[in-house]
Amino acid sequence: MAHNSMEAIYIPHLTKAPEQTEVIQVQEFLPNLETLTLIRGRIRVTHRGNFLEVSVQAETIITLTCHRCLQQYNHRLAVATSEIIWLDETAGQPDDGPLEREVALEDLLETLSPQGYFHPDEWLYEQLCLEIPQRQLCDENCAGIQTGTPGGFEKLNDKRWASLEALKKQLPS
Repeated sequence: MAHNSMEAIYIPHLTKAPEQTEVIQVQEFLPNLETLTLIRGRIRVTHRGNFLEVSVQAETIITLTCHRCLQQYNHRLAVATSEIIWLDETAGQPDDGPLEREVALEDLLETLSPQGYFHPDEWLYEQLCLEIPQRQLCDENCAGIQTGTPGGFEKLNDKRWASLEALKKQLPS
């Protein structure tokens, strides 16, 4: 079953879809993520009994700010990943258990109620955010913020390193 919008998928309906799979064609902007171009790609959601298998291939272009020179630059953001989301009757319900209880492995994984909804837009947003680079450089060789005249850069360095240079001169070579 192919979907053209990012509407929430009612999980029980997936079991009736061909091969229990729904493919969503993505061609839109997400409200919480500023992108220069439409996000284009596809999300595939398959019901596997006690879990959903969700995969995505999508790309867009975002504007980042270089951490070295503070110039803005465009970056191609591409995501190709898959995730398993467990279906659990107790998902999303308040946990009245003891606060100190052991955290089971299942608690660290995504879970949804088997009678609930899967929100492809929220899931895609999370996947794209994970792909935004932590270290944002407009160019691997970016020299950072340049100050004053071309020769002024060395002088700036000399001042800051002067005391270290003085120390080096005192040490026996």
